[in-house]
Amino acid sequence: MTSIRAAGPSDNLEKQESLVGWLMAGPAIFLILLFLIIPFIMAFVFSLTNQRLISPNPTQFVGLNNFASLLTLRTLTVEPILDEAGQPVRDEEGNLTYPRLREFTRNNPAYPELDGMQEWTSWQSGNSKVFLLATDVVFMKALVNTLIFVLFIVPGQGGLALLLALIINQKLRGINIFRTIYFMPVVVSMVVVSLLWRFIYDGQNGLLNTLLGIITFGGFQPVDWLGNTATAMPALIAMSIWQGVGFHMVIWLAGLQNIPESLYEAASVEGANRWQQFRFVTWPGLRNTAIFVFIIITMQAFSLFTQVNVMTRGGPLDATQSIMFQAVQRGYEKQDISGGSTISIIFFLLVLGVSLIQNYLTREKNA
Repeated sequence: MTSIRAAGPSDNLEKQESLVGWLMAGPAIFLILLFLIIPFIMAFVFSLTNQRLISPNPTQFVGLNNFASLLTLRTLTVEPILDEAGQPVRDEEGNLTYPRLREFTRNNPAYPELDGMQEWTSWQSGNSKVFLLATDVVFMKALVNTLIFVLFIVPGQGGLALLLALIINQKLRGINIFRTIYFMPVVVSMVVVSLLWRFIYDGQNGLLNTLLGIITFGGFQPVDWLGNTATAMPALIAMSIWQGVGFHMVIWLAGLQNIPESLYEAASVEGANRWQQFRFVTWPGLRNTAIFVFIIITMQAFSLFTQVNVMTRGGPLDATQSIMFQAVQRGYEKQDISGGSTISIIFFLLVLGVSLIQNYLTREKNA
């Protein structure tokens, strides 16, 4: 026989607590829906259309064409031009000559899949010349630049921040002054920092060129750090590491101060030197802190935008293009909503993939 229990005061109390909890979470849920979930759904929908902000043409569904136009890569191997005797024709400098690339990528019925594609890069393979073609060369450069930025920023900023944290994790007089100095760049807006460093990197009267000239007694020739394709991206990387290292230093420092001092005393009694103490005591104790720091740095590095927008505008010759800069430029400046939305979806999938990989590599392993 089944007994039916009447609702008591405790049940009503649980319902009231649940209602209060939902009411308190309501504003946060509303904001997340309004500014995160709904815009993401709209971006996904727009990425499947040819939507433009101001266009006389009606919006049409184009499927995955926008993704294909951004990500399609092909290779083309071109043989040198031969003379009547069947020998390769060479120019005045003795280099092999090849047909113009546009003969293959412009209305060539033999290569319909290459129509409209552009050269990204090329290399020699024997007498042949191999072209790597892209439907959207600028986006591919932005993708590679962003990945390069992340590969340098994550270990550079994280490692330097850990080094500074180890240095200032000392019980010395005046150590708080150094902590404050190292943290100061973090509280300054990235826009302001970018403007300041643009003057520092100035090719004519920049502070960096002036200091290098003084150190070398006038032997150093000024460099246009932001106007040279070889130095523009390294200049952004160096500035970004400087600006954000203080924030992560504080996080490392908090992790260091949570490691019991007794562990170091035990390691010292066992005869462990400084390196062994770091390897077997400090680093294992910082495991969770390291996961947090490197994930945060990775997310921030992928979102590279302000530095590019203020300092280089993607130049010179697209050497500092980034995924976020391309998304904003196409979505707002060029009013190509579908293009900007497509780049945003690709950015989301890229960051999600990297996050899942990081989560897998840093997971707890069963003994």
